[in-house]
Amino acid sequence: MAEKPAMSGNKVSFRIVLASDKKQPYKVVSVPEEAPFTAVLKFAATQFGIDSVDSMAATTKDGTGVNPAQASGNVFLKYGQEIRLIPRDKVGYAS
Repeated sequence: MAEKPAMSGNKVSFRIVLASDKKQPYKVVSVPEEAPFTAVLKFAATQFGIDSVDSMAATTKDGTGVNPAQASGNVFLKYGQEIRLIPRDKVGYAS
């Protein structure tokens, strides 16, 4: 039987911005490094009133797409602290 990796106890914090809103509201979320990033996005989506994680895109502030199928610590190391959520009906939308 394979053992689970030990929890490090370290946390990472994300500043998650709702990019489709002109006011750019945000939530700061601190989670264990090992936490699945999909769980972070699901929590943030519910906080912003987005129905489903499947109905949004996660990007960096420069527009690079973020693959949510990885640990939060990896996302933090690759992309930094600020993540932007864009509901799929607003992707490519110019106001």
